[in-house]
Amino acid sequence: MIPALSSMRRIVIKIGSSTIADIDHASVRTAWLEAFAEDIAALRAKGCEVVLVSSGAVALGRPILKLGRKALELPEKQAAAACGQIMLMAAWKHALAAHHIHTAQLLVTLDDSENRKRYLNVRNTFETLLSHGIIPIVNENDTVTTAEIRFGDNDRLAARVAAMISADACVLLSDIDGLYTKNPKLHADAEHIAEILAISPEIEAMGEGPSSTTSHGGMTTKLIAAKIATAAGCHLVIAQGDGLHPIAALENKAKASWFYAPESPLSARKHWIAGALQ
Repeated sequence: MIPALSSMRRIVIKIGSSTIADIDHASVRTAWLEAFAEDIAALRAKGCEVVLVSSGAVALGRPILKLGRKALELPEKQAAAACGQIMLMAAWKHALAAHHIHTAQLLVTLDDSENRKRYLNVRNTFETLLSHGIIPIVNENDTVTTAEIRFGDNDRLAARVAAMISADACVLLSDIDGLYTKNPKLHADAEHIAEILAISPEIEAMGEGPSSTTSHGGMTTKLIAAKIATAAGCHLVIAQGDGLHPIAALENKAKASWFYAPESPLSARKHWIAGALQ
């Protein structure tokens, strides 16, 4: 039985770059963002706490630096992130303020989740913000990280945040509506899988790399994210995010893939260890 998202107490939602950013025009997809803000306001009205993990800074910064769609070297990526992050946060603040929702920015690195003391400090910051009714908006701190200490994608970051704050659900909004037996863009006979009770080797074999130059993940990283989240007792869902009101669509049972957490999750310390990426 696929659960209702609004029945969850605490939800982490990850938004992919291609979902929020219009890379050709160096702008946020304003109509999409306004509709999404309405979805968030509706969740909050039902008593849900929400944390957002937002991609898009690098995609928004690319045109400013005239970097086009090429694969970026780390310094170029960091410079693009520095330019785009300002635009991204301003857009989030404006969209959610229309619903009288305050936001906060949290930029994290892989070290913040791998070092136990820093992990607990970041978790306490989340708890304090949520207790005051503020929506944390999270991104990797691309401007300071090196290749060796990066999450590398926001799918795994979202799962790590979900585990950190004991979220009930982690939603990965992307340009695909879930897990398929094969890449549906390449194989007409690919079959959609709506519910996954365990991430078996067969399930893991279905992962493929990113589908565009603006994306840093792909199905492989989403499956890794699912393993991190479900081990911590958090359900994870991969859903189509490009259309307007993606959360409302998910509430209305739109096609998606749900990865279910076991009934007896690992202890808090054990799921911190299990979710380590280094």
